[in-house]
Amino acid sequence: MKQLERCVLKACTALVLLVVGTTAIAAGSNDVSSLNLRRGATEISGQVYDLHMLMFSICVGIAVVVFGVMFVSMYLHRKSRGAKPANFHENVKVEIAWTVIPFLILIFMAVPAAKTLIAMEDTTEADLTVLVTGSQWKWHYKYMDREVEYYSLLATQREQINNRYNKGENYLLEVDRPLVIPTGQKVRFLITSDDVIHSWWVPDFAVKKDANPGFINEAWTKVDEPGIYRGQCAELCGKDHGFMPVVVIAKEPADYEAWVSEQESIQRQAREEEQRLLAMSMSKEELMSEGERVYNAACAACHMPNGEGLPGVFPALKGSVLATQNDPTAHIEIVLNGKTGTAMQAFGKMLSLKEIAAVVTYERNAWGNNTGQLIQPKDVNAVATGQ
Repeated sequence: MKQLERCVLKACTALVLLVVGTTAIAAGSNDVSSLNLRRGATEISGQVYDLHMLMFSICVGIAVVVFGVMFVSMYLHRKSRGAKPANFHENVKVEIAWTVIPFLILIFMAVPAAKTLIAMEDTTEADLTVLVTGSQWKWHYKYMDREVEYYSLLATQREQINNRYNKGENYLLEVDRPLVIPTGQKVRFLITSDDVIHSWWVPDFAVKKDANPGFINEAWTKVDEPGIYRGQCAELCGKDHGFMPVVVIAKEPADYEAWVSEQESIQRQAREEEQRLLAMSMSKEELMSEGERVYNAACAACHMPNGEGLPGVFPALKGSVLATQNDPTAHIEIVLNGKTGTAMQAFGKMLSLKEIAAVVTYERNAWGNNTGQLIQPKDVNAVATGQ
């Protein structure tokens, strides 16, 4: 019996130390992010963190009281000490107590929780709005009050993914074009999808919203400090779900304004260049050089650099009917619009007319296909507009 007493005492001591230690770690530095939520970079994320710690502390307190009473009762009222079990059935006071006390605890928890949730959903009085569209497997950002829009794709080297190079510090959390927002301003996000359900998640903003096709969900953030904030798609959306990161750069308002003005100028020049290309023809050398670059960046991962694809998974382009038939319309259409029910995505919004013309020309003349056909931007534009 003495051994049992010692075991019970040790169990009680271990429970108290575990609860106290866990609480101390969780309430400590944000650097211990693997054990707890991070405070984040916004006022809302701080409120979420404080709410989490409040709920955690209440749960720990309840656990200490309940398990403490249980272990103390087991120790003080054990059979070896001659304790006799009580014989009773009802106790109105106890029943009232264990009903009222949990009710009051829930009310105490509900008030701050409701306040935080209401603040998280309040997207009114935003300084700027960004339309976030998920598609397999990339993000598209459109600044609703400026003439800027672009796709954001994974930038991690394929050699790292294939374990040929060592993993980088931000492995699978790098993009070619991050979302840029100003500090000190309320940014409203309109979140939707082109195909399946995605989820736009940035932990430091306490923002995680599903991107549902045909629906628009809203979220917002207000970042006070410049910096780089990373996230990813948090909804299983297909084979490349793990290759769909989110990177947001918060800049000072003056730097942001300079950046967005530069992007408007670049995209305006690109549209003017496309219009110029519609009235002229590109040489085969120019088309093949540009087409090879685009193919290696956007197509080679699936169809392979040699155009032979992966049998049973991704079709070959080398010697295929699509890439060698006389009429290139079907070839242009599938690059523009993708193919429903397959992993072939639409590149009509991601690539320019020049890039699509170049990559189709490359696919129809590389690896021995040698159709001799040159696809010009005007040809792509005719298919895209149905003319």
